Amino acid sequence: MCIVAKKTKTSGSPAAIQVALKKATTEMMVLKLLRERPMYTYEMMSTIEERSGGDIVFNTLYLSIYRLEENGYIQKHEKVMSEDNRTRIYFAITESGSAYLDALIQGYRQYARALARVLELEQEKGGDV
Repeated sequence: MCIVAKKTKTSGSPAAIQVALKKATTEMMVLKLLRERPMYTYEMMSTIEERSGGDIVFNTLYLSIYRLEENGYIQKHEKVMSEDNRTRIYFAITESGSAYLDALIQGYRQYARALARVLELEQEKGGDV
């Protein structure tokens, strides 16, 4: 199941839930990667796709990166690539970004545990979950 945002109407469908989950967790994934080391945008997209086994694919991360930078959670750094003097923009997490990531992870885990309890209860009652 590959999660890719599409322009088609998916409201009220499993695809809509997958797209909403992806949007809700994008900043957390970006910050987690940047906590490991500074990266450029394409590298982040490729790493997420690879680590998810191809289930989470991004066409772009620029809106999320812009929001994170605007809020002071990440910083932009330019690195000149020696081969052809191209400039590549790298991003790094800030101290406040690291604290924000910790809060996001804590909130996500708390919500996931609560959801799991609800779904398990539904299964115990003979539901289809």
